[in-house]
Amino acid sequence: MKDFNWKEFKPTLLFLAKFVGLYIVANMVYGLFITAYAPVADPVTHAVTEQCGWILDVTGWPVTVQDEALKSTTLIVHEGTARIAVYEGCNGVNVMIIFLSFLLAFGPYTRAMAWFAPLGVMVIHAGNLARIVLLFLVTLYYPNYLYYLHKYFFTAIIYVVVFILWIIWVRKFSRQ
Repeated sequence: MKDFNWKEFKPTLLFLAKFVGLYIVANMVYGLFITAYAPVADPVTHAVTEQCGWILDVTGWPVTVQDEALKSTTLIVHEGTARIAVYEGCNGVNVMIIFLSFLLAFGPYTRAMAWFAPLGVMVIHAGNLARIVLLFLVTLYYPNYLYYLHKYFFTAIIYVVVFILWIIWVRKFSRQ
């Protein structure tokens, strides 16, 4: 049996250590941000919900957006009924942290990263807004499927988008 060669795996282990380290630190900072606003919704969650409300309004679904009293959620209300409760986990920030942690861990730090990282964050944000808007429509037309679509289908789609962005980065812009 061949001896295990750590040098062969050093680049992979270094990438994983950087990725996990960046992810943990960024999540801790984000957690402090969220905690600072408890027990009400943080400004990012509120802003994302407002943007979804605007999209719904301009596409013919009159809604109001309101923060729940003493809860960290923002509601999308339609015809007097709260249809969607947006929590901090729904605002897309955690997915953006995963995306950015990968980019920074993989490198290289070039001009391409300076425009690709914000572009990727905007793609993730747009996809997340679409996800919330579509979940609103699910509550109106297919409420029995809300749990499945929220928990599995739309979560899978957003992570597939992140994976595609990573592949584009590795194949087109990374020189490693």
